[in-house]
Order: sequence, then structure tokens, then C-alpha cells
Amino acid sequence: MVVGVNLFGAFFYFRPMRTLVKLLVNALIIFALAWVLPGVDVTSYWTALIVAIILGVLNLFVKPLLIILTIPVTIVTLGLFLFVINALIILMTDYLVDGFTVNGFWWALLFSILISIMNAAFDRPSKEDQANY
Repeated sequence: MVVGVNLFGAFFYFRPMRTLVKLLVNALIIFALAWVLPGVDVTSYWTALIVAIILGVLNLFVKPLLIILTIPVTIVTLGLFLFVINALIILMTDYLVDGFTVNGFWWALLFSILISIMNAAFDRPSKEDQANY
């Protein structure tokens, strides 16, 4: 099922099944990275799924506000401050979710970088998406 929404003149597609699969893959990535990194701990896969949901919500609502508020610093650092924002989002998730622990800023920074790399590796556009462009 594909749901289309016309928002501000742009047409966006919402695919519930694809969103669910991406959420499950993100939870698997979080669980695997927590197993590999000694400074990050997740108690179960269900906790990793909750972390993936909370990260998605924070990235949707809080991250844009932080980016807008820190535009001058981001420009001066040539965009490197965005890594700091990602680490802060991870630390906020650590605060909000019981069973998910990150031992400090540097582990959050490494965790966010590795999540970004893994998401880029697993998020390939489908043939249907390529046909729309």
C-alpha cells in the first residue's frame, strides 16, 4: 500500500511496510553496534527497537531545531558540528530509554557515526524509487 501526500507543492510517498522494515533494520544495527562497542549497552532487541523509534522521533522533531539554532557554529566548523548534534541526539535517547546506556560523549559520537555508515550501506533505493526520479 502506498499513500501519497501533497505537502507544500511536493508529493511525498508513505510506504508503511518499507518504514517498518527500515525500523527493524535500524534496531538490528543498534543491537549489533551495542554488542561490538564496549561503551554502548542495550539490554535486549526490544530495547533496541524502542531506541530506533525514539531516535526516529528525535531526528524528526528535535534535530531540525538544533540545526537551525546552531547554524553559525555549523558554518564556522564547515558542517562538522552536525556530528556533535548527532551525538547529543544519542545522549538524549540514552536519557529517555531505560536499558540503553552510552558511556559518555565520545562513545555517542562514535555510535552515531557508525549508525550513519551502516544506514547508508543498508538503505539502497528500490527500483520503484529509482523509476520515480
